[in-house]
Amino acid sequence: MLPSSFDPAPLFYPPVITLLVSCLTAVDNSAILLPNIILALCSLPRAMIPTLSPYSNDISPLHWLLTSVPLAISRAQSGPSAVPTPGRAAGPLPINLPPEVAVLLYPLHCSLLRVLHALTTTSLLTAELQLLSISLINILLLSSSPQATILKAMLWVGGLDILVSCSGPIQWGISLARVPKWRFKRPSSPMKRGPTFFSTLMSLRRMRHDLFHAPLDSSSCSSCEAIDDAEDTDEPNAQASRGLARVRTSNAGSASFARDCEVISFSGIDDTQAEKVGKIKARRHTVPATSKLRKQQTHTPSGRKKRSASSSIQAFVSLTYKQAVLRKWTYALYVYVCIIGHIFIPLPFIGVKEIVAQESLHGDEPVGWALGYLFGDIQWLRWQVVSHNLGWWIPLPPRFSQGTHQAMEHGWVEHVRNCFGDANTRLLLSAYCLVIIAVGLVIVFRLSPICEVDTRRKVFHFMMVAMFLPATYIDPCFVALALSIVLAAFLLLDLLRASQLPPLSKPLAYFLAPYVDGRDLRGPVVISHIFLLIGCAIPLWLSLGSLPRTGYGHLEGWSVPTREIAMVSGVVCVGLGDAAASLIGRRYGHRKWLWGGGKSLEGSAAFATAVFLGLMAAHTWLRLGGWAATNRHVDTRQSTMQKTAACAGMASLTEAVLTGGNDNVIVPVVLWVCVKSLGV
Repeated sequence: MLPSSFDPAPLFYPPVITLLVSCLTAVDNSAILLPNIILALCSLPRAMIPTLSPYSNDISPLHWLLTSVPLAISRAQSGPSAVPTPGRAAGPLPINLPPEVAVLLYPLHCSLLRVLHALTTTSLLTAELQLLSISLINILLLSSSPQATILKAMLWVGGLDILVSCSGPIQWGISLARVPKWRFKRPSSPMKRGPTFFSTLMSLRRMRHDLFHAPLDSSSCSSCEAIDDAEDTDEPNAQASRGLARVRTSNAGSASFARDCEVISFSGIDDTQAEKVGKIKARRHTVPATSKLRKQQTHTPSGRKKRSASSSIQAFVSLTYKQAVLRKWTYALYVYVCIIGHIFIPLPFIGVKEIVAQESLHGDEPVGWALGYLFGDIQWLRWQVVSHNLGWWIPLPPRFSQGTHQAMEHGWVEHVRNCFGDANTRLLLSAYCLVIIAVGLVIVFRLSPICEVDTRRKVFHFMMVAMFLPATYIDPCFVALALSIVLAAFLLLDLLRASQLPPLSKPLAYFLAPYVDGRDLRGPVVISHIFLLIGCAIPLWLSLGSLPRTGYGHLEGWSVPTREIAMVSGVVCVGLGDAAASLIGRRYGHRKWLWGGGKSLEGSAAFATAVFLGLMAAHTWLRLGGWAATNRHVDTRQSTMQKTAACAGMASLTEAVLTGGNDNVIVPVVLWVCVKSLGV
């Protein structure tokens, strides 16, 4: 018998999804199969592997040995003389990674899990952490396309730089934001001179010493304990006791006990009660003689454990409110300078710009390359580049090249794109997306007073469909690049929001507050908009990773000669299926599934119907646009409808039984696997 608390998600989703995705993409790139087999074994729950260590957080030697078995088998089958080289197969299970790197995948996975858990705490479940870690390792070690290498540079290089350089100020800013205003020290006299530069510097050094060495005296937290007692007790004088605690905090070191008694008398407490309070204060530093007294010091009268102020919070109590505000803005300025520096300042071998230039742009400078990529067909810019001899910085595309798409069996859409120019087409797509976003925000603001949160959230889902369903086939590489940049921007903005640093944290929090749900309140990270974007982007990234690349000049590798319906499976699943299931299931869902979970039959039917219609619309758009499809054989309309219905039903069933994972990420991947494997 399985316990009622048993969760099959960590056992099922990470290994199975990793193996399915790697097997489908290995048809065109077999080098990714072996590393993902090792990662699938790495994601097995610790409870399944016997451990020799008494500490569960340590690396299990037996688990590490288990993950090395596929590597040993591959080496034995390929022969001892076979030396694996990148890009060349070596035996039945080709190795694209050196053996010394492949054998270290398990400790890398364990270390990355610890870092991700420390950053997200309770925002992500165990299965989600496992999938996120596997995805990041794949991006780090196996990315080869220009879009994937840019994503790798932003997530790994930029993320690690910000994590190392800004983790301290961000933690201090969070601790400083948790201190209530009344706990800060009041200015002793208005005539007293303000702090000088040297006194501020000494205060910074003293605060740093307090944070990383010995904490302050625990007696500074006694006011919080007094307030806890006053908040939890039911006595009539609770409010007066709370006021007494605040007065003692504000006048720490300067007010006498007699003045406290005056406050007690002013609050309506008689002399007997004041004497009792005086006795409590006089005996505060004595050692309790019984366990009952010891429990009274650690628990409130109602039985709740008292809040103990951490040393990081105690270090800021000695500041005034103005000094705290100045300190918070100093932290914010430091974080912003570090972020801008890591993005735009070139650092040899470790900077984001240098890695993007060398691995994705064939040595071109990223800012100049981006100007040519978006505005290269504008006559004024071309004249300025030529007249000022800026071709070394801004590479221009060939002007209205008639032979760039001859290898592609293109239709009228590609003909129109060739007439406009590739760069102008990208500008038109960007303007179209901005219009959709503006219209969607207006609709959301209009619906705010009259509709519930879930209905307003689904407007963003329909916005994703309106933006990416028609635009993905026109220029899939540009859409993939845009999704990568937007994902990095979302992660950066949520970091600033969670750090509570001015001036962006409060506006971001106010904007996101009306659209959060229970999953967003599990931890410090608001995951809804991030997972919505990831669910739309992952199928496109996977499809581009399995397709051959074309291009010319400085844009070599930035085009694909074919299209497939699997590219838009994430947009269809998240934008149409999830929205339809939520809207229909909440209003008309009366028949629940037998296994529970809150999902209704009506919602699942709406999900399958919406996904079926979305895939058929994508199939029709692919045929009307005249793009070459990846599947060489042409299915009949009846066969296409049958395959599409099977994919929609499988995605709906996955959404209905999904536990321990976010449906905006797992269900799109399952739908991509179905569409890719059936050749829709």
